[in-house]
Amino acid sequence: MKIYQHYSLYGFSNVYLVGNDETLEALIIDPAEMNAAILGHIEKNGYELKSIFITHNHPHHIRGLKTLLKIYDAQVYAANASVTGFPCRTLRDGESVSTCDFDVDVFSVPGHSPDSLVFRISGALFTGDALHAGLIGKTLSSYNAVTLADRLRTKILNQADEYLILPGHGPPSTVGTERRFNVGLEPSYPKMVTARYDFFV
Repeated sequence: MKIYQHYSLYGFSNVYLVGNDETLEALIIDPAEMNAAILGHIEKNGYELKSIFITHNHPHHIRGLKTLLKIYDAQVYAANASVTGFPCRTLRDGESVSTCDFDVDVFSVPGHSPDSLVFRISGALFTGDALHAGLIGKTLSSYNAVTLADRLRTKILNQADEYLILPGHGPPSTVGTERRFNVGLEPSYPKMVTARYDFFV
């Protein structure tokens, strides 16, 4: 498995291309944008794009979906039945999907958004906006912050220390690092949450 990260200036978001060099198949997680660099990388490696996974339906993580589907005949997976008008294969908590000879495990982690999902492929966790390096996803209420933190503790941060955290924004981290040092998991954090929503995170 090879993971390629692309930094999108639209929303300062991460796009992840996960390739299988044996089957020459690939999937994309959160197509924030599609540009010549991303498309060139797919073609350069000779990948057939089979699947697109959406962690949540916020504009700065799905803007490139329309362009991508004009080029590739790929299955879209999300918590929603459709994203920007495109039909999706609906995913549920605890489900596992087989694609590109990878098993993709699905975790529901509402709080930042009702449809937030985390995807696990081997030892990598693609967390969207639910979990970043040092922070949890922004929420609109203390209740949602508590809900998100509880879900992260019981579903994501109970996994092996060395598992990679690959978030929708910012640098990568590990499960062990976030379990020990993430300020969003501190008991006092929900009291600091306000209703102001930040577009970027």
